[in-house]
Amino acid sequence: MVAADSSLAGFIQALPKTETHLHVEGALPYELLHTWQPERWVKNPPFRARSYRYATFPDFENILLDHALPWFTTAEKYHEAAKVMFAKHVAQNVCYVETSFHLPVTKFINVPGPEIIAAIRSAAPAGLEVRVFTGMLRTDINGDLRPTINQLHNWDGLAGVDLHGFEHQTTALDTAEVWARVRAAGKVTKCHAGEFDGASRVREAIEFLGVKRVQHGVRAIEDPAVVKLALERGVTFDVCPISNVGLRVVPAMREHPIRRLMKAGVRCTVSTDDPLCFANTINDEYTALALELNFTRAELAQVARNGWAVADVSAETRSAALAEIDRLAGVSAA
Repeated sequence: MVAADSSLAGFIQALPKTETHLHVEGALPYELLHTWQPERWVKNPPFRARSYRYATFPDFENILLDHALPWFTTAEKYHEAAKVMFAKHVAQNVCYVETSFHLPVTKFINVPGPEIIAAIRSAAPAGLEVRVFTGMLRTDINGDLRPTINQLHNWDGLAGVDLHGFEHQTTALDTAEVWARVRAAGKVTKCHAGEFDGASRVREAIEFLGVKRVQHGVRAIEDPAVVKLALERGVTFDVCPISNVGLRVVPAMREHPIRRLMKAGVRCTVSTDDPLCFANTINDEYTALALELNFTRAELAQVARNGWAVADVSAETRSAALAEIDRLAGVSAA
């Protein structure tokens, strides 16, 4: 990828941005691992090269877990990682973050979820709005996590829940009931869909689970009826372009469907997904859109606006961010 010129880089940096699809474990700053055990975690492992392509989702998942699980053993370790992670956001003028931790970890390390939530939230610096979600596999609802899942709607500090992991697994019937209960408690529900499986899983997320936030969603482009459904229901796709290329969801960035989805009227945000595995930043994502998909500054500004449209912030915070984006994009106030 050709480097961005200073003018483009400055524009991307100046945009007040959001990150709405970020896994805490998958965002573990690699430098923490390298500093901790440099002989075990070499400085530049091959999988962090931008040219690296994961053979399969299980291969990706194994690399992520092999690196993340040795670190995330206590709530304090979540706090330490999140503090570095959030500092990187601030350095890129990211002002709002939605991040999720993997609910099964609470069983692995015997730490209650609310303690992990508190540890992550307390790592947020002044000026950065952080919302913490928890995510689980499609199979977890039928396992020994069910008593925990049944209490998620009562957890203080939890912004919402997400269904993630290997998409080819069947979505348990009970999930719709749980997701409805979570929403009734004022929390947000999300679902990974349209990444490793087709448009039908996006339809399932919208119609069966009732979500308004689909993580990825890009394969909805394979069925115009699903794209229309997402538009009609006001669903947002939290898209991760560099991740989609690294995981072979799309063959190359120039073939990514995000522009087609946006032109069809679907609101798309842009996030990094798992920067531990892709060595990417939010600014990298915007730069890739500009250099490899020829996004104009107006289109990049719209991506930034889309993030603020779904952000859980005050009307004043949202208005200020949108006004700054309009100023940078040269849009006169109405």
